[in-house]
Amino acid sequence: MQERHKNRLLYFNEQANTTKRYVIPFIESVCKLKPEMRILEIGCGEGGNLKPFLDEGYLCTGIDLNAAQIANARHFFAGHPHADKLTLIERDIYDITNPEHYDIIILRDVIEHIHNQERFMGFLKRFINNGGVVFFGFPAWQMPFGGHQQICVSRISRMPWVHLLPQKLYAALLRRAGENEGTVQGLLEIKQTGISLERFERILRAEGYKVLKKEYWFIQPNYEVKFHLKKRRVPPLLRDIPWLRNFYTTAGYYVVTI
Repeated sequence: MQERHKNRLLYFNEQANTTKRYVIPFIESVCKLKPEMRILEIGCGEGGNLKPFLDEGYLCTGIDLNAAQIANARHFFAGHPHADKLTLIERDIYDITNPEHYDIIILRDVIEHIHNQERFMGFLKRFINNGGVVFFGFPAWQMPFGGHQQICVSRISRMPWVHLLPQKLYAALLRRAGENEGTVQGLLEIKQTGISLERFERILRAEGYKVLKKEYWFIQPNYEVKFHLKKRRVPPLLRDIPWLRNFYTTAGYYVVTI
């Protein structure tokens, strides 16, 4: 599993495939895409989620703090027929004090890495065009691999729910298994920022967002690409059990507006 995170081109293509097949149709079910729309991805990495939009000629912007991933993105998109419609920005989102406005904003597997999500969700509104929407896709923190431990090189990569251990015990286990300190600190940071479905929805309400559509996935769409598993929604009876649903929801999909 960790090989996908090392092979950035493979990860880029997986993102592009899932966004084309599932994310865009999910958005279009409540917001019809039009040629003049402007697309922003926050935490874009190599920009795989932007590729299906760029393929169709939309004006696309990606922003990320990771210099290496932005460099990869520039390499991957070199020679793309619509490369002139893509802007890639290596910057902290909070440093953009006079932002442009976008019709569709994508945050896929990003919100669970952001500190102080309340502050971020308030700041995000500055980027949303009148009538614009934001797509969020993220794993519930308590789901089997909500701690992203699949990036480990040790047997911990195959241990579900291990990230729910108390922090000191979790850190000790990671180090004992031979994980390097960078991985340990990265996973401990995710332990601080991971977010449940309930907390995310509380933040939406507090910040005045309106949910246009949401879906909880028992087997999320990206697992078709990664593991050849057929996507499955959380059954209705299990979907409506607060807190407990986080343990078996591998992804929440939301389209929201203000």
